[in-house]
Amino acid sequence: MADRKRPQVPAADQTLRLLGYLARQRGPVAARTIADQLGLPRSTVYFLLRTLADHGFAVHLERERRWGLGTAAFELAGGYARQEPLARLGRPLVGALVDRIGENAHLAVMTGRDVLYIVEERAPRRPALVTDVGVRLPAHLTASGRAMLAALPREQVRALYPDAAAFADRTGRGPVRPGQLRELLREVRAAGYATEDGEVTLGMRSVGVAVTDHAGWPAAAIAMTWPADAHRDAASLAPVVAAAAAELSRRISGR
Repeated sequence: MADRKRPQVPAADQTLRLLGYLARQRGPVAARTIADQLGLPRSTVYFLLRTLADHGFAVHLERERRWGLGTAAFELAGGYARQEPLARLGRPLVGALVDRIGENAHLAVMTGRDVLYIVEERAPRRPALVTDVGVRLPAHLTASGRAMLAALPREQVRALYPDAAAFADRTGRGPVRPGQLRELLREVRAAGYATEDGEVTLGMRSVGVAVTDHAGWPAAAIAMTWPADAHRDAASLAPVVAAAAAELSRRISGR
């Protein structure tokens, strides 16, 4: 019997190639570049980009005349996380952190301007946290979110946080304007890890490190949280958290 070939769906193939191309870039790119790289007519690329933007999968940075991934693209990562491959890989590493340090630890992914917690490991005799599995929190307030935002292209961060209306508040702490967030993320990049001190829950501190995929994109973040009166500091905990994040990066990317 002759092999049956799958029917070709050019529009679907082109759309998926375009999304894959955007996901591999370190920042938004011009439509002309996309067309040249993918070998597609520019008119087709513009049509696909506008359609993706209508559904939130692409965003147009008009001033720069470039296109990047939209917030709906992050929901795909959230869907992947909810199906548990990432959680299954990360849970033993997060659990080992808790056993070693004796503080709560968690694994989170980005979904739009929020982080979604997919693994939460509690240490004995430590306070309960709001960061339970399935909880979403504003990314710019959490150590996990800040670590991932710092690993995103700067243009992507500007698209996510264009003005003060994009900034949610919980305790009166944390950035409330794009300029404040840019400065905070510069500090995160310089340090190699992100911190949080009472922005989510007063009296609690956290340190987080991004987990990157094969393209260097922040796929998740591992963080550890402890009471402010526990006489611990982020600088001493960061290397341990960073080692766990690096190992998870290796596992998900095959490096």
